[in-house]
Amino acid sequence: MFELIINNSTDNGRLSLILKGEVDISSAPEFKSRLYEAVGEGDKDIELFCDELTYIDSTGLGILVGALKRVKKNDCNVYIYQLKENIRKLFRITGLERVFILEEIA
Repeated sequence: MFELIINNSTDNGRLSLILKGEVDISSAPEFKSRLYEAVGEGDKDIELFCDELTYIDSTGLGILVGALKRVKKNDCNVYIYQLKENIRKLFRITGLERVFILEEIA
């Protein structure tokens, strides 16, 4: 089970999203739909707060890469905050730590 919370009340002009739970093959279609709807044309930087994200599989990572491609077309970025160590390791292994901006605290 996963939850995506959209927080549009940031004052830095970024789209702020909170990910909770698990993103896997069963939750991926809903995750993709909600994330891409939130990202839209990708004309804003995206902040993903992941301190309550407990698991993400390759399907979920692919969806994040798709969102990154959308925002990169507009010279924007995806910032990922507060990854748990097991998920950070997955980003390291896949090389995605070099394409996303990974931060400890916002």
